[in-house]
Amino acid sequence: MQLQPSVVTAKPYQWPHDASFDRSTTALVVIDMQRDFCEEGGYLSSQGYDLSAIRSIIPKIQTLLSTFRQAGMPLFHTREGHRADLSDLSSRELFRSRNNPSGLGIGDQGPLGRLLVRGEAGHDIVNELYPLPGEPIIDKPGKGAYANTDFDLLLRVKGVKNLVLCGVTTDVCVHTTMREANDRGYDCLLVEDCCAASEERLHDAAVEMVRTEGGVFGATAKSEDLLSAVCGSLAS
Repeated sequence: MQLQPSVVTAKPYQWPHDASFDRSTTALVVIDMQRDFCEEGGYLSSQGYDLSAIRSIIPKIQTLLSTFRQAGMPLFHTREGHRADLSDLSSRELFRSRNNPSGLGIGDQGPLGRLLVRGEAGHDIVNELYPLPGEPIIDKPGKGAYANTDFDLLLRVKGVKNLVLCGVTTDVCVHTTMREANDRGYDCLLVEDCCAASEERLHDAAVEMVRTEGGVFGATAKSEDLLSAVCGSLAS
């Protein structure tokens, strides 16, 4: 089905709500596609989780990145991580991160270096999705991309008002960022098949929460429908 270039077929509403899909004001945000979350030996695998669902979204995010780059649309990448001395890490968060069968948590040594510490191998973005020169990377010490960062400033300087979110994990960092953005007035789209969680049930619940109350945090869509809208805007 041919789509209008001004909207994306989404749930529970055609996105953006005001049919303002525009290449200059719509940005892609790739959240935390880091080795610590996507590769064995990193933070998430040390917590005991299967990474297969997370690995499976990498090719689809590659396609999104390629298409947004071709369209000249704004792109942002985020990384979660902490200072080497962990001075930006609360005692509760350190305790929580070690509350798993391995006992390993933030700052502990793993095969990819110290877990979730800036500058370590595991902190970096996976090669398949590595930012091109000039693409901003938001280094954040928590789950959301807004807390204690200049992300909102960068978006407003560029005139961005619509955000497309993908990455990991759907229920934690993606959802937190989406909620933060929603509270700041951005219209957000979660790309369902370009996000993943540590467990499928958590991903499914997070997607459903976006749609409740008429789209309380935004809308959700499949990547094929988003790509159709981007390509439609190029043809118009």
